[in-house]
Amino acid sequence: MSQSIKVEDLSVFAGNTRLLGPVSFAVSPEASLVIMGETGAGKSLIAQAILGTLPASLRADGQIVVNGRDLNTLTPVERAAMWGHELATLPQEPWRALDPLMRAFPQVSETFRHVANMSAAQARRATEYAFETLDLTGAEWRLPGALSGGMAQRVAFAATTAGNAPILLADEPTKGLDAERHDKVVSLLAEVPASGGTLLTITHEVSVARRLGGQVIVLRNGQLVEQGDAETVLTTPASPYTQDLLNAAPQNWPRSKPHTAGEVVLTARDLTLARNGSPLVSGFDLTLRAGERVALTGPSGVGKTTLLDALAGLLSPVRGTVKRAPSLSRTTVQKLYQDPPAAFPPRVPLRLTLQDVARLHGTDWDRVELYLEDLGVHPSLLERRPDAVSGGELQRISIARAMTVGPRILLADEPTSRLDPITQRDTLAMLARVAAKEDIAVVLVTHDPCIASNWADRLIELA
Repeated sequence: MSQSIKVEDLSVFAGNTRLLGPVSFAVSPEASLVIMGETGAGKSLIAQAILGTLPASLRADGQIVVNGRDLNTLTPVERAAMWGHELATLPQEPWRALDPLMRAFPQVSETFRHVANMSAAQARRATEYAFETLDLTGAEWRLPGALSGGMAQRVAFAATTAGNAPILLADEPTKGLDAERHDKVVSLLAEVPASGGTLLTITHEVSVARRLGGQVIVLRNGQLVEQGDAETVLTTPASPYTQDLLNAAPQNWPRSKPHTAGEVVLTARDLTLARNGSPLVSGFDLTLRAGERVALTGPSGVGKTTLLDALAGLLSPVRGTVKRAPSLSRTTVQKLYQDPPAAFPPRVPLRLTLQDVARLHGTDWDRVELYLEDLGVHPSLLERRPDAVSGGELQRISIARAMTVGPRILLADEPTSRLDPITQRDTLAMLARVAAKEDIAVVLVTHDPCIASNWADRLIELA
């Protein structure tokens, strides 16, 4: 059988430093390849190297052949001409894939119209079907900034697949999705090889890898540690690291030990909230105490992020009140954003951003470095801009930045959704330790019921 993608001895360098490789693999039509591994191991670099979208500071060595064409022989214009027609990508950060000034329905319809070469009427009907299939009814005329993270992920998925490219590269396609929509997206991904296409998926979820099957690659520190049939790798792995990944799934975490919470730091009474005129939350009450860990769950688009914004004072309620303890200043309530790239200045090196925050709040740099060390962030990453680190690395840096302010309340919106199971477990364990030691109240938004039940002191479900 011919190979849609053939990669031989692929390495990616930053200057003389090897970030990834060498890695070799091949994927045929009607086949699936899943790439797993630790955060920052280089998983997304593989997809970027295939597409030709590596940052200018990085370079790729090795051979990449797509549909029989050696990409090293093509000009950037010729490679770009393949996008949407021969291969399509769903990037890790949906907000980077969507036009912020264009409403959701036209964005998807435009792809059907100009990439799939449909008539205007055909494109409209195809878009309507895509929105219905992905449970996006009601979101058609919202701008990306008015979509929840899960909604934006699904709109980006619809736009990516509208061109019907035979090769699909999906980078963390299920993050930020509730269980029902998560399963639906995985089912749609599985249809790609079933209908004759080629699927390359980057994921940290073992359950997604099991459902998609095919071949699996496991990376660590930019190196290939295991490669083979999904059934074999995910059932009887040869590498101890792969076994650790399997064991670190949230359902295997120990349940949180109960502890005594302190004084009341925030109360919300009879909150009714809306976003862009659309009602979301009604009659919500909360009493939050120092050192307490609360998990907030519910389907995508139900208003979890909107609720965090109201608790942070970033959104005025339609009705009801949010009151902080008199001892709390405005900056002692910090929010961790669901899409960390949107919360960092894009052209400023990360070190400078953190130094500015530390200086503004009178925090010793040594303390910042301790947070970064506890979170497993290598100091060299701080020399880069936000778009030159992985989504998971940026999530951990955003946690360190929030801790630099000395918060009393931390509102965490899917703060570990881009992390591999081991890093996710260790990051939330670190957050729990610091919260208990410094009496920080944490409200954690998560779509994972196992994280909610095993990590938090109590659970609140929005419906």
